[in-house]
Amino acid sequence: MGRMAGNDQTSAMQRLIERLSRLPGVGRRSAQRMAFHLLKAPPEESLELAQALQALRANTRQCSACFNIAETDPCPICADTRRDGSTILVVEQPADVATFEATGMYRGLYHVLMGRLAPLDGVGPGELTLTQLARRASRPEVREVIIGTNPTLEGDGTALYLEKQLAACNVKLSRLARGLPSGASLDIASKAALADAIEGRRAMQ
Repeated sequence: MGRMAGNDQTSAMQRLIERLSRLPGVGRRSAQRMAFHLLKAPPEESLELAQALQALRANTRQCSACFNIAETDPCPICADTRRDGSTILVVEQPADVATFEATGMYRGLYHVLMGRLAPLDGVGPGELTLTQLARRASRPEVREVIIGTNPTLEGDGTALYLEKQLAACNVKLSRLARGLPSGASLDIASKAALADAIEGRRAMQ
């Protein structure tokens, strides 16, 4: 019986390590360290983590307006009447919204694409929220759409595609300034660099 328990524990540990290693930026060694930490930690710590994950799945949803992840629909940003509804900043992922919000420099609205164009990975226009963006950009109160995709090859390709798709909309199109290092992700840029990128954005047309 002791051997079976040991085998079950080993199987459970390997399963946890495998799941953790699937997280972005988490390699096999990091996943092992996390798993052993959870094993040695007080039981309530592991329970709190499990409850937090369950609450995340149960209580969060996509905002029907901007597609950000929040506990309410519309999300707090879209529901805030103090925000500037004439400007929409387009980003790739919900995490990018949090990154820009941390700068305190942007007071407009957002639109989350839920990815970027990546044909080699099978991500085409149909997998992104492009139709919804075009619909929002066509509203009379919207005067500017800022393209805030990552300064990577795929991010640049997505930006060019957006420029073509939104050309018919009566709206100013701009792109974040190149104060951001080429090939980098927004989530590792400093607040100052992001603030400069917003302030120094350039027109695309």
